[in-house]
Amino acid sequence: MSSTLVCGRFELKLERPLIMGIVNVTPDSFSSTSPHFGTTAAIDHARRLIAEGADMLDIGGESTRPGAEPVPAATELERILPVIEGLLDAGVPLSVDTFKPEVMRRALAAGADMINDIYGFRREGALDAVAQSHCGLCVMHMQGEPKTMQQAPRYDDVLREVGDFLQARVQALREAGIDSRRIVLDPGFGFGKTPQQNYLVLRRLNDIDSKGYPWLLGMSRKSMIGHVTGRPPAERLGGSVAAALAGVARGAHILRVHDVAATADAVKVWQAIEHGTYV
Repeated sequence: MSSTLVCGRFELKLERPLIMGIVNVTPDSFSSTSPHFGTTAAIDHARRLIAEGADMLDIGGESTRPGAEPVPAATELERILPVIEGLLDAGVPLSVDTFKPEVMRRALAAGADMINDIYGFRREGALDAVAQSHCGLCVMHMQGEPKTMQQAPRYDDVLREVGDFLQARVQALREAGIDSRRIVLDPGFGFGKTPQQNYLVLRRLNDIDSKGYPWLLGMSRKSMIGHVTGRPPAERLGGSVAAALAGVARGAHILRVHDVAATADAVKVWQAIEHGTYV
């Protein structure tokens, strides 16, 4: 696969791990330690993340934490569209975290560069919403749905099943005429997986056949970190950075994080140690 990710207005080189900063435009984010609900606060927060080293941003208008209730598309659009428009001059790709085809279409029309879909573009109309654009596409694995996904996740072989699911979705995207250079994969930490399953997926990420597609990993402040550390979301920085570096060591190309500055510093030091990269 290509070492370049086609992402709307941008072509991203994947020669080093990229940092994707999280911008939750929701009043009920599971990780609301730095609340930025509302257009002005979200835009200000996003610009701070860029100053801290974010290579791209992921904007979300609906919480998908375990147990979250869905919100109408109109509400989601009301939250995210002004933020997209306010960041078009920010100089980094803007990803939108949504699974609703209507929101995908409107976000892309507003200038978004990537769609990050927790359902892996399975919902009716999702492929049609993105096929004709040049946006990047993050295909995530999830068992179940956000409201109930953590109640009793079960797998015969979680590594095989995650890999099979992702490859089936890639095939569907490719059959829809989507350029392979637009696709990135996410194993879906915390989405229908127990803590043990999450850590198995991370530990053996290289055993999941990605067919050369890049990995996007999102573990920042999630319950898998709290399960090990015993700390609430506001105090999961150290654990989140450790997980991010474990992901980088196993080939992660993009890290989706809340704490951009700390993660970016950690990745730079890791690269200096492993590759002699000092800039």
